[in-house]
Parts: sequence; structure tokens; C-alpha cells
Amino acid sequence: MERPMSNTNVNTHFWVDRSDYAQTHIKTTELPQALSDGQVLLKVDRFAFTANNITYAAVGDMIGYWKFFPAEEGLGTIPVWGFADVVDSNCEGVEVGERFYGYYPMSSYLLAEPGKIGKQSFTDVMAHRLELPIIYNQYIRCSSDPSYKQEAEALQMVLRPLFTTSFLLDDFFADENFFGANTVVLTSASSKTALGMAFLLKNNREGREQDYKIVGLTSEHNKAFVEGLGCYDQVLTYDQLSQLDASQPTASVDFAGNGQLLADLHRHLGEQLKYSCLVGVSHWDQRGGMSEDVPGPQPQMFFAPSQAEKRLGDWGAEGFQQRLHTQWVGFTGFVSDWMDIEENAGQAAVESIYQKMLSGDVNPSKGYILSL
Repeated sequence: MERPMSNTNVNTHFWVDRSDYAQTHIKTTELPQALSDGQVLLKVDRFAFTANNITYAAVGDMIGYWKFFPAEEGLGTIPVWGFADVVDSNCEGVEVGERFYGYYPMSSYLLAEPGKIGKQSFTDVMAHRLELPIIYNQYIRCSSDPSYKQEAEALQMVLRPLFTTSFLLDDFFADENFFGANTVVLTSASSKTALGMAFLLKNNREGREQDYKIVGLTSEHNKAFVEGLGCYDQVLTYDQLSQLDASQPTASVDFAGNGQLLADLHRHLGEQLKYSCLVGVSHWDQRGGMSEDVPGPQPQMFFAPSQAEKRLGDWGAEGFQQRLHTQWVGFTGFVSDWMDIEENAGQAAVESIYQKMLSGDVNPSKGYILSL
């Protein structure tokens, strides 16, 4: 049964041109006049914006990120992680006033259809989301989330989705015995996902049978910052790639998405490169495939939801969350010493931070929280 909806009838969106990410559009659409049975309306309060969100755009067609929150023809909604409050509900088990952490559009509202409603979460079962990875469709109830702290919302928005990928990467490589490598090279070493992985590789190294060296590749501008964090055994600038020991069996994790850099890394390491993992595209404007004559293994895209589903099957949901929570607590203690959170509100502020992130003109020690 439909019933009238309160509060608003207009939803404001921040959309980007899917063929030219620098072109943005503020658009409004009408919300339905009434909520259908089982629907809820969430008002998006705040969300984080990081280089990871640029990756969502860059691989949006390949992996399906544009499908979560459909926009007008030729435009797209970049998904973000944040918090929203239920402002209207026609769904038993989800009440007005509840706060949820999850995957939201860069919009003022999200109309959702909760399914699999439990004490800790619900899954949005809107028809267009049913075939998309469940990890992105779950909304966590703040009142029941053991990792939630109101005063730490900003860190959770900025880092938790990135750290979850870091956690899954660390687990994946350990599960594969590092593909026989004794050196792990991370590009874009100042990016938050790379830092999370480096932190875990270092912290978990002592308890593992496989010993390994952790090497970070970064820009000259960020080298001192990365070295100061102490996560890497060696930090090299991109211009110093030739100093990387090519005699050792090595695995690479590419967070940069720079095709030329990856090709240079393959050529330098040759047959000693045992595994080439693709994760992010922080250098989105330089992304591109490598020529087929480049030596070494074919680069493999890491899709975090696949590893998550494997471990959910191995450990169960509770076991998975407990392992993640334990590592998360250590990481938040680490980052709280150096990360500076900057909060901005309004359409102009969202546009400004978006363009900065797109151009790579951001300080790696900063985390950005936005609101429309």
C-alpha cells in the first residue's frame, strides 16, 4: 500500500559526464509522492570523497559502478561511502530516525527497498541492484555496529571502505603464499588503500611463514611523507624504479593505474615478477593497457567483493566482521596520529574537492568529508 511521503519532493544530484569526468552537473529530480510498500527514504547526511571514488568512475563500465544509482543518459552518479538517516519509512523493521552507514549516491536522498532486514543491517533489493555485489548493497545500522563510534564517523567514512579492500588484499596475498615472492611492491604508495595494505603486511609479517620486503613507489612530492609513516621497508620515487632489486622474486600491487609505469615495472623485473595485481587507478588520466610484448605475468584485476564472499563462506559473517574489526582498531590508532579531516558542505564545496581529487591535487594526509 502506498502512503504519502513527508519532508520533501526534490532530490538534488551531483552527476558527472561519463565521457569527460571533469564536466559535472547539479541536477534535481522529483521524488515519488508516496512510498510503496517496503520502501524507505534516507537523507544522505555526509560522505567521504577519496581517490577510490575516482576509481569507481574510471572502471565504472567494466565493473558496473554506474549501475548502482542510475542517472540521465550520458551522465553518471559516482558512489560514495557515508551516513544517512531514515526520514520516511513504509517498511516494517526500519524506523524513521535510524542512522545507517553504507554506499550512497552523491545526492541528497536515497530511495531504498530494504530486504534481509536484521539486527545489524539491511540489503537494498531495488530491482536494478539485485545483480550487483551484495557488499555494496548492505546498509549497517549504527545502533548495532560494534565498530561504530559517533566521534569517529569521519574516519569510518574516509577509511573503512578503503581499509576493507586493504584487509582483503593482505588476506588474498597471504592465502596465496605471496605467489612465491619475497618482495611486495605497491605503487601509489601514499594512497590510503596502499597504506592500509602496507600497514597490514608489516603488522602481520611476524606471524607468517613467508617473509617478505615491502617496497612503496610514490612521487617525489610524497616520498618524505610515505617514509615517515614507517609502513614500508623501502620507499622509491617513480624515477628510482631502476633501483628496485630485479634479482628477487617479486609481486606487484598497482594502485596507480598508470599503464606506462606498470609496463616499466614489468620490463624491469622480467621473469622475477611472479604476480601483477591491479587495484586502483589513482592516475586515472594515464590509465591504459600494456602492449602484449611486455614480459611477466598478465596483470590480474583484484575484485574485493570476490575475496570477501570467499571469506564470508570460510569464516561466516560474524567471524569476518570480528577479524576486520580487530585490524581496523589498530589501523585507526595509526592514522589518528597524522590524518587531518577536512569537512565541506554545499554544491560549490563538493565541486571544488571533486576537481582537486580528479586532478590528483590533494594532500595524502588529508581526508575529505562532504555534504550537498
